[in-house]
Amino acid sequence: MQLPCDKPAPWCIKPAMRIFRLLKIVRVGLAYGLDELILEHEPTGRLRWLGRLAGILCFWRDLSAPPARRLRLALEALGPIFVKFGQVLSTRRDLMPADLADELARLQDQVPPFPSEQAMAELERAYGKPVHEVFARFDPVPVASASVAQVHYAELPDGREVAVKILRPGIAPVIAHDIALLDALAGLLESLWSDGKRLKPREVVAEFKKHLGDELDLMREAANCSQLRRNFKDSKLLVVPEVHWDWCTPSVMVMEHMRGIPISQIDRLREAGIDLAALSRAGVEIFFTQVFRDAFFHADMHPGNILVSTEGETRGRYIALDFGIMGTLNEVDQRYLAINFLAFFRRDYKRVAEAHIESEWAPPETRVDELEAAIRAVCEPIFDRPLRDISFGKVLLRLFQTSRRFNVEIQPQLVLLQKTLLNIEGLGRQLDPDLDLWQTAKPFLERWMVDQVGWRGIIKNAKHEAPLWARYLPQLPRLVHQALARDSSARLAEEIARLRATEARRNRWLALISALLAGLLAAVLLAP
Repeated sequence: MQLPCDKPAPWCIKPAMRIFRLLKIVRVGLAYGLDELILEHEPTGRLRWLGRLAGILCFWRDLSAPPARRLRLALEALGPIFVKFGQVLSTRRDLMPADLADELARLQDQVPPFPSEQAMAELERAYGKPVHEVFARFDPVPVASASVAQVHYAELPDGREVAVKILRPGIAPVIAHDIALLDALAGLLESLWSDGKRLKPREVVAEFKKHLGDELDLMREAANCSQLRRNFKDSKLLVVPEVHWDWCTPSVMVMEHMRGIPISQIDRLREAGIDLAALSRAGVEIFFTQVFRDAFFHADMHPGNILVSTEGETRGRYIALDFGIMGTLNEVDQRYLAINFLAFFRRDYKRVAEAHIESEWAPPETRVDELEAAIRAVCEPIFDRPLRDISFGKVLLRLFQTSRRFNVEIQPQLVLLQKTLLNIEGLGRQLDPDLDLWQTAKPFLERWMVDQVGWRGIIKNAKHEAPLWARYLPQLPRLVHQALARDSSARLAEEIARLRATEARRNRWLALISALLAGLLAAVLLAP
């Protein structure tokens, strides 16, 4: 969904609203000492007096907490849109210090629900009829609430139990206002902070706007859910709710009501008899299946979006929820990741460097030996520890950070993947502290590589190309004849051009000789 403000930020906001919101941001920023965080890096030093003045005027504030924690608290005080911005910012670990990223990752999207009357009114607006004519039963008390939407339980006329996700009324203009202000603040940060341009805050804000725009269209989220469900239709590891399309609109999503225990409630899972070690390994397999089999993965797999089924034939399986943010990979991305991961397993740092250049992520003039040495310096100390103690996600992060020194552009989809991998790794080790993610992932990656480059890959690619071959094979004799005719015509044209050029040279020589002879004749005739 397009946000309602397409003019350059922040001038699309009404002046009074802009000034009021900006004053609140300034007040909260001063209260948490964000002026120090920004002005201490001001490159010219000319604005340091503002920090000293703020310290005098706000003498009552407590700045004993670390700057990263104060930033997190300030974002929580500014409201849900700034909280979500901090969450998105925490995924860009390739652009910020680790302590700041870790603190922002702790942001919780805990937002009070909007009144049930507004939810009912939004449903009536979406369906054009009263709620009781759409649902056999609708629970006005929400079961979950976030910054963009909230969820209610209901029952369809045919008796199926569903979860109804409803966008917050009037959320789009609020988001537009806050994004415009964030863009203005990002521009200020670029000017005042020495690392501002390198961190590209305005690009981060633009990426945030794109994510929120996607989340404001629940038809897009429903399509994501439907695709993931189709990918795992016969899976013994993951359950995805069914989308009820006849009841979905851009502002309302209706899906199957899923029952399970939140994955963060480990004691309840133990009481229910769930095998936590098997569950942790299943999470790793689900992740790599999404990435390397489907190239379509759930990019927001934090504990709040995952349940575990404890009933029926789905007992012990993961249940995925909230499909607003999904990641995709192309074949180059998949191959790059698989080669790099396997090379890491084997400590083949030269192959890692070559994969960077082959994938055209590193400039072609990059020296393989220099990139190899940089990667070795990062990774070799890691391998001195037991494999089960090594963070897969952090290795990928260190790779990104090292790559930046060689002007490697990190793709957004890989940043999402790295963030998801960290989530999966954290969940897996919370369930089973002895989880060896590397050992779990390696056989999967090796099988995938065999499928891609072995005889199975040849057959798969042949099947993929078969429709194209079937289209062009009957045309092959005519295409060959046309190519030969074009070749013959080209050779004939070249020969004619050569003859004409030879004739032109001969004519020039004849003209020159004629002129010389005429000159000599004239000289003889005119001689005394």
